[in-house]
Amino acid sequence: MNSLKLPAWMSGLGARGGSALAAPLLIILLLAMMILPLPAFLLDVFFTFNIALSVIVLLTALYTVKPLDFMAFPTILLVSTMLRLALNVASTRIVLTEGHTGGAAAGKVIEAFGHFLIGGNYTVGIVVFIILTIINFSVVTKGAGRIAEVGARFALDAMPGKQMAIDADLNAGLIGEADARKRRAEVGQEAEFYGAMDGASKYVKGDAVAGILITLINVIGGLIVGVVQHDLAIGEATKLYTLLAIGDGLVAQLPSLIISIAAGMVVSRVANDQDISSQLTKQLFARPEVLYITGGIITGLGLIPGMPNLVFLLLGGALLGGGYLLSKRAKVQPAQEAAAAAADAAAAATQAPAESEEATWQDVMPVDTLGLEVGYRLIPLVDKTQGGELLKRIKGIRKKFAQEVGFLAPPVHIRDNLELKPSGYRITLKGVEVGAGEALNGQFLAINPGMASGHLPGLVTTDPAFGLPAVWIEAGLRDEAQSMGYTVVDAGTVVATHLNHLITLHASELLGRMEVQALLDHLGKETPKLVEELVPKTVSLSTLQKVLQNLLIEGVHIRDMRTIVESLSEYAVQTQDPADLTAMVRVALGRAIVQQLFPGSNELSVMTLDNRLERLLMQAMGAGGDGTGIEPGLADTIAQQAANAAQQQEQMGLTPVLLVPAPLRVLLSRFLRRAVPQLKVLSHAEIPETKTIRVTSLVGAPM
Repeated sequence: MNSLKLPAWMSGLGARGGSALAAPLLIILLLAMMILPLPAFLLDVFFTFNIALSVIVLLTALYTVKPLDFMAFPTILLVSTMLRLALNVASTRIVLTEGHTGGAAAGKVIEAFGHFLIGGNYTVGIVVFIILTIINFSVVTKGAGRIAEVGARFALDAMPGKQMAIDADLNAGLIGEADARKRRAEVGQEAEFYGAMDGASKYVKGDAVAGILITLINVIGGLIVGVVQHDLAIGEATKLYTLLAIGDGLVAQLPSLIISIAAGMVVSRVANDQDISSQLTKQLFARPEVLYITGGIITGLGLIPGMPNLVFLLLGGALLGGGYLLSKRAKVQPAQEAAAAAADAAAAATQAPAESEEATWQDVMPVDTLGLEVGYRLIPLVDKTQGGELLKRIKGIRKKFAQEVGFLAPPVHIRDNLELKPSGYRITLKGVEVGAGEALNGQFLAINPGMASGHLPGLVTTDPAFGLPAVWIEAGLRDEAQSMGYTVVDAGTVVATHLNHLITLHASELLGRMEVQALLDHLGKETPKLVEELVPKTVSLSTLQKVLQNLLIEGVHIRDMRTIVESLSEYAVQTQDPADLTAMVRVALGRAIVQQLFPGSNELSVMTLDNRLERLLMQAMGAGGDGTGIEPGLADTIAQQAANAAQQQEQMGLTPVLLVPAPLRVLLSRFLRRAVPQLKVLSHAEIPETKTIRVTSLVGAPM
C-alpha cells in the first residue's frame, strides 16, 4: 500500500503544533467580526476576553526583567487594537439594529458598563469616557511613544559602540564566538524593539481618536434609527442609545488604557536583573529616613483642625511604624547574614570530604595558546568599563600581525593574577611564561634609545621588550624627557609592545595545524586548483606546516602563500624533506626576504666569510654531513667574530646580514641563531640579480 505524503508546508505545521495556526486564525476571526453579525452572547465573550487579555499583558509587563523579554509586545499591541476596533464595529451593528429593544440588546457587558459603572446617567458617562480617553491619549500613550522614540534613537546611536565592545571582548578572549553572536543579536533586537514600539504607539493614538468618533457616530446614528425607524421619542432615544454608545466606548477604552499603561511600563523601565515590582519595593521603601520624614509630615497635617484627622493620623502612624521596622531590620540583617555565612562555612568544612565529587574530564582545562596575566593595579588597563585601552591595542596588534606576517594569531586570554606583583604582568605561551615585566599605571616609561642626554628622576629599570635602559617618570616630566631624546610611552604601550615583540618572536609556535588549514582555505577561495593539487596529493599538511614554521623561525613572513604553494608543488616531487623544501621556497621568496631586510635599497651591505673559513666549513659539511665536524674552538671563534661584526653593522646603522654559499646557510643560521639572534643569514641564491652587494666585513679573517 502506498503511503500518503503531506505537502511540505502541511508537515511543517504539524511539526510545530497548533501554535503555528493561532495568528492566522486570529486575523481571520477579527476580519469576520467586522463583516459578519455577532449575537449578543458572543459579544459578551469577546469583550470579556479583551479585558482579560489586557490584564495579562499588564501583569506580564510588570514581571518582565528587561524589554527584550517581551519582544512580542509591539505585535500584541497591534492585535489588541485591531480586536477593540473589530468589537466596536460588531457592537455598533448590533446597537443600531437591536438597540430599540432595551439596554441588554448589545449584551450584558455593555449594559453593565452603561448602567452600573455610571449609574445610568449618560451625562456622567460622557464625562467619564472623555476623561479616560484624554488620559489614555494625551498622557500615557504620548509619554510611552516619546520614550520609545528616544529609546530607538539612542539604541541606533549606541549600536556601533556596543558592536566594538563585543568585538573587543571576543578578541581578548573574554567571551566565545557563540556569546558574541548572541550579544550582537540582542543589540540588533533592542534597536528593532524600540523602533517597533515607536510605531506601535501610533496605533493606540489612532485607537483613542477612533473611540471618540465611533461613540459620537453611535449616538447620532442611534438617534436617527430610534426616532425615524422605530418611532421612539427623542428623549427616550437619546437616553437609550447614548447609554449603549457610552457603555460600548467604556468597555473598549478600559482595556486600551490598561494596554497603554503596560506599554509605558515596558519602555520606561531601566533594565536590570529585577522585575518592576521588586524595583519599586526595594528602591521606594528601602530607606527608613524617607518613611520617618514622610510619616512626620502626614501626622502633622492630621493635627490641623478641619483636616480628615483620622485618615491622616492612621497613614502617618503606618509610615512611622514602617520606618521603625526597616531600621530594626537593617540592624539585625548584617548579624544574621554573618551568622549564616559562618554556619555555611562550617557546614562546608565538615561536609567537604563527604561531598567531594569524582574527577571527570571536565576538570581537564584546556591551555590558552596566548595568555596575559596582570596584577591588580593593571586591571584598569584591561577593563573597558574603566577606560582601559589595552584591549583595543591588543586587537590592533593581532590585525597588524596578520597583515605583516601572514596568518591570524590566536586570541589573547586576559586574566588577573593576585600572585603577581601589583604592577606586574606576565605573558604565557601554551601555559608557559615567555615574558614578564612591570608597568606602573599612571606613569610613563622613558626609554633611552642610545642617544638621550641627561638623567631623569624616577625608578630606573629596563625596557621589558628589548632590554634598553629606561626610567619610570611622572606625567609632568613627559615633555622634558622627550626634549632630552628619550622615547616616552605609557604603561599600556609598554605591555602591548612587549606582547607584540613576543608574538613576533614565537610566530612559528603559534602556527598550528588549524592555522595552516585556515591559510589553505583562504587561498583556496582564489586558487582552488592550486591548493587541491598540493595538499594532500603532493605534500602532507604536516610537511607544509614544518616548512612554514622553518620560514617563521628565521623571521621570513609567509604573506605570499601563492608563491610558497607554487614552489612546493614544483619541488615536492623531488624531495619531501622539510629542510630542503624550505631552502627552495626561500629562493623563490628571495626578493621578499631582501626587501624585508633592506627596504628601498638596491645596494646590500652584508658580511661574508673569509675564503679559508668558507673552505674549512665546506670540508666539515662534507665530513659530518650536517656540520657536526666543526671543532668546538673554531665554533667559538666563529660565534665571537660574527657577534663583533654584527655589532659593528648596527653601529653603522646597517642591518646585520651574513651572506654565505647555499650549502652553508642552514648550518650557520641554526648555529648563530642563539649566539647572535639579531644576525640574519642569506645565501647567494636568495639575492636577486638586480641588487648590488657591498661587503662591509669578513668573518674569520685574521685579526
